[in-house]
Amino acid sequence: MRLTTKGRYAVTAMLDLSINSGDSPVSLGDISRRQDISLSYLEQLFAKLRRRKLVSSVRGPGGGYRLGRSGHDIHVAEIIDAVSESLDTTKCGGKGDCQQGEICLTHHLWQDLSDQIHTFLSNISLADLVSKREVESIARKQHARVDAARRDPAADTPERDTPERDALETGTSASDALETKAGGTDSKEPAERRERIRVSSL
Repeated sequence: MRLTTKGRYAVTAMLDLSINSGDSPVSLGDISRRQDISLSYLEQLFAKLRRRKLVSSVRGPGGGYRLGRSGHDIHVAEIIDAVSESLDTTKCGGKGDCQQGEICLTHHLWQDLSDQIHTFLSNISLADLVSKREVESIARKQHARVDAARRDPAADTPERDTPERDALETGTSASDALETKAGGTDSKEPAERRERIRVSSL
């Protein structure tokens, strides 16, 4: 079994929602910035979570999402199941037709492992995760990073070298800056200067 991005992101987003739940709903935009998950992907996940009543939405200005019930009553396995993620480790998806339509030698081994994983995750609630010291520490760092980016957006986005930026710094045109980068001799030595050199040498 390999837990895909869908399951991982769903659990991460729900944990973020649980950590930041308070008097006001939490916007998907805030979750997106803190967890580096695209907003469109979060919208897809939360549509599924809402259908399973794991979250509830609040519309209008200042709207967002709240947990559908207490974090003590929402477990990791539920979240993964809600977004159609599989915790099955069998090759046949639990159907028992692994080898030419029949059960293979190791089917029951992998089925037992699947059951153990599901049981393990069914016993871990969002509240259990929130209470972990390392989770609290990471959440504080994420908030600090997002707050810093809001105060100084440029600090969070490294400047790229572009002809336009070079032109601003050197006082040349963007096309001249582009030619200079390409190593063209015309941009390094304008025509007027070459003409003055030619005349003075006569």
